[in-house]
Amino acid sequence: MSNMKKYLPFMKDEPTVSVVRLSGMIGSAGRGALNDASLAPVLEKAFSKGKPVAVALEINSPGGSPVQSSLIGARIRRLAEEKEIPVIAFVEDVAASGGYWLAAAADEIFADPSSVVGSIGVISAGFGLHELMAKNGVERRVYTAGNSKSMLDPFRPEQPEDVARLKELLEDIHVNFKDHVSTRRAGKLPEDRDLFTGEIWLARKAIDVGLIDGIGHLKPLLMERFGKKVKLRRYGARRGLLGRFGARVMDDALHGIEERAQFARFGL
Repeated sequence: MSNMKKYLPFMKDEPTVSVVRLSGMIGSAGRGALNDASLAPVLEKAFSKGKPVAVALEINSPGGSPVQSSLIGARIRRLAEEKEIPVIAFVEDVAASGGYWLAAAADEIFADPSSVVGSIGVISAGFGLHELMAKNGVERRVYTAGNSKSMLDPFRPEQPEDVARLKELLEDIHVNFKDHVSTRRAGKLPEDRDLFTGEIWLARKAIDVGLIDGIGHLKPLLMERFGKKVKLRRYGARRGLLGRFGARVMDDALHGIEERAQFARFGL
């Protein structure tokens, strides 16, 4: 076939763009969320199969685990540099917190005018149930080896030293997030404005502060850039057979509630 194309100029290879969908919360393996373990084979294929001219990321994520965000983002960058393939991110409803971490792994970021981006911060949330337990005559018994082993136990009164340690951890993670964004968006961010407060922006204002590169949707922009005959080859993580038939119904339901709550933070 390759020899035939050499003598028949009308038989040309059409450019191919690999499209990887990154939708949902970012979390540890086995919870139905985006994570490095499940995405590793997907990304490997997207960058390797069929000699793509680019890899496009469809992102719709309110964030989640900073570690998984970092692992996925690092894998995207590693493959992009090894294969010398540009990466373009397209934001749908939201790319916030860890979702923006993934978007920043791309060379360019585009979004719909109503897309939400940003939330470059770190959050930890929980509940304090010790008063409810006391009212109902329930006694909490905890035995540890190590003074910090029961830090921030939700069934015991909050301790100031535990809160201080947690805030220190959150600040360290925040520094990692800021370093990632500053490196990936180098030369595009304003020097006179703090973008790392957890604030969010709609797309047009996100352009003004350098967090994204423009307004654009996946297929029209790729056709404009690579020609009308560009082929889109889609890749995505597949659920196992048992998962598809409801073997993890309870886990999926709990994850769905948590994911819904995360999207709701951004009015979605």
